[in-house]
Amino acid sequence: CAVFDIGLEPYGVLLSFISTSTSLKKDECEVCITVMTKFAETLSESERKDPKLIENKFRNYCADVKGKENRLCYYLGGLEESATGILGEMSKPMSWSMPADKICEKLKKKDSQICELRYDKSIDLKTVDLKKLKVRDLKKILSGWDEECDGCLEKGDYIKRIEELKPKYMRNEL
Repeated sequence: CAVFDIGLEPYGVLLSFISTSTSLKKDECEVCITVMTKFAETLSESERKDPKLIENKFRNYCADVKGKENRLCYYLGGLEESATGILGEMSKPMSWSMPADKICEKLKKKDSQICELRYDKSIDLKTVDLKKLKVRDLKKILSGWDEECDGCLEKGDYIKRIEELKPKYMRNEL
């Protein structure tokens, strides 16, 4: 019997490690947690108790969102063009008053893409050193201005183009 007790002890430690490591960190699922929190705030007390009503309200909510939030709606089935639908996985826990991070944790188990969504970090062009940015970020700056960089092959070409256009676009931000 003593051997049996010694044999189980490491498993107890392992199980407690597994259960603590599955909870989401704040920035690990930022789009989902933000959307679930904002959406829950739009519901009245009576609406929060009915999963079907929550699903209908979520579809209406999704009609007006853009960017990463729209992509989340697509993954959950909140858009007409959504390929799949797991709204029940969101609406039932929400009707039980489950916190947003726990709902997103459950959704992540159904579709890992849900927690891979991240908000784009804004770049302050007044203070940033363009040489330290990645080419991807330099391209993002140009596309945000609806500008192209024809003939740009190297990082220096993109930096030069941004520096040329900076006065035109930075003037608007002042």
